[in-house]
Amino acid sequence: MARSTYYYHEKRLGTSDGHDELRERIGKIYTQHHKRYGYRRITMQLRNEGLAVNHKTVQKLMNQMDLRAKRRRLKYRSYKGEIGKIAPNVLDRDFSTTAPEQKWTTDVTEVKIKDRKIYLSPILYM
Repeated sequence: MARSTYYYHEKRLGTSDGHDELRERIGKIYTQHHKRYGYRRITMQLRNEGLAVNHKTVQKLMNQMDLRAKRRRLKYRSYKGEIGKIAPNVLDRDFSTTAPEQKWTTDVTEVKIKDRKIYLSPILYM
């Protein structure tokens, strides 16, 4: 190995890349926002504070610092409110009859099997 190459690399290992202040500011923004900000939002925050910095630099520094944004868990909510038309309650829960097949009732149920929807409508007649 050439003498100049050895000293070049030795000198290079001893110095920083000049982003120490930026690393500190990125760390503060990251912890201030509960570890939820990624490189895009941190870049925008730095620009709002007056620092002209490239998003690729912020991304590179965050990778070196091993900072990753936490994602919020979205809770599953299946309720969509009252959808469709509600039929009037004609029977008023009086299912007694004097002869067979005077009153017919049904209810529609949606069942998902794999990626298809199937509708079940059992009929009860009295």
